[in-house]
Amino acid sequence: MIKRLLGRSDESEYLELDVESEKKDDKVVIQVERLESFADSDRVLNKLREGNIILVKIKHLRDKDDTEYKRAMEKIKKISANMNGEIGGLGNDWVLLTPSFAKIHRSV
Repeated sequence: MIKRLLGRSDESEYLELDVESEKKDDKVVIQVERLESFADSDRVLNKLREGNIILVKIKHLRDKDDTEYKRAMEKIKKISANMNGEIGGLGNDWVLLTPSFAKIHRSV
């Protein structure tokens, strides 16, 4: 019956696959970025949209211009939330951004 469904008349027919040529690089990329101005938030968010996990150094902008830092972080938080991503602070100098397929585990 299976032969009739598949349209095969000979049980010895098989398909040989070349597994090595089919392998893809399925690794998740973690990129390190530096937020030095409000304009840098666009570059960081584009990389997040591409599906990368981003480790962002925020110290330079926070120390330089608090208002611009707050604007950049509000933009990053808003767009990250719209993408179902997550944000996590790593001390006072770093922020971790993840796309929707990754979760930040917090042991509070």
